[in-house]
Amino acid sequence: MEWNDKVILVTGGTGSFGKKFIDVMLKEYHPTKLIVYSRDELKQHEMRAGGFDHPSLRYFIGDVRDQQRLQRALHGVDIVIHAAALKQVPACEYNPMEAIKTNVLGSSNVIEAALDAGVKQVIALSTDKAVNPVNLYGATKLCAEKLFVQSNAYAAGSATRYSCVRYGNVVGSRGSVVPVFMKQRHNGKITITDERMTRFWISLEQGVRFVIRCAEQMMGGEVFVPKIPSMKLVDLAKAIAPHTEMEIIGIRPGEKLHEVLISDDEARMTVELPDMYVVHPVETYWSRGYDWTQRGQPLPDGFRYASNTNTQWLTIEQIRQIIEPFEESLEREGIE
Repeated sequence: MEWNDKVILVTGGTGSFGKKFIDVMLKEYHPTKLIVYSRDELKQHEMRAGGFDHPSLRYFIGDVRDQQRLQRALHGVDIVIHAAALKQVPACEYNPMEAIKTNVLGSSNVIEAALDAGVKQVIALSTDKAVNPVNLYGATKLCAEKLFVQSNAYAAGSATRYSCVRYGNVVGSRGSVVPVFMKQRHNGKITITDERMTRFWISLEQGVRFVIRCAEQMMGGEVFVPKIPSMKLVDLAKAIAPHTEMEIIGIRPGEKLHEVLISDDEARMTVELPDMYVVHPVETYWSRGYDWTQRGQPLPDGFRYASNTNTQWLTIEQIRQIIEPFEESLEREGIE
């Protein structure tokens, strides 16, 4: 796919993912136009003042809850990257209707507006918390995934296609535990919910480049899952503060010991490629002309892609190398 003749809109464009995606696009892919769609004028001003002031950039104030505004913003757009979401687990638990309005109804608005505007491709960001969800955030993202996958049937007579990308914790994103640990080490104690806890791990740049690759390959209806390493939370704490006391405080409401990116039930509908897994719907009511089962290898019975049974693990030294640039940026921002 040629990106240099495309008009791209990013919902939640002032967030961690949005900014990194736009940075990579401007430096390497040079699309005709990049539209930052978000609801916070201050963040847009700060983003522009911080160097994101390219001639191809447009800043569009709007909320994914507002379908009419989305319809206006999507006029002439070729590709939508849907990154807008309420994603803080405690905030979603305390404000459940707000999470539903943004993550579920907002996703529905993106789907409807993209179809009406004739957008060719829409790719939505999801999370490992959408698999067997135990909190409202995960449940809303699972619902959003279902909406995006099945909306290909809804849009079968048009050129619009919808797919999802699902991955784990992102170092450097808002809400990451990394800055929390960096602050806590100055108090002489780091709090760990459970010493057995494991998580999938992906960098912001890896996430952005994976989304770009998936946009280039999507036919509609896929959930793309990258092959990424796991880490132990205690190893992350040791990498950040090797000589600091760790206090075990117990698992918080809505939290899992281990995360899952592909459940054993989904594995029956999943194929394996060298660098990713592709979950495809059992039945499709739209014509794609492409069969993922002919490209990838089926997974064995009982396969489950979980953070505690992963075959790839990060060592403490590897974690330290990954977080080093992020730590330097926090120091520049005066967080240390």
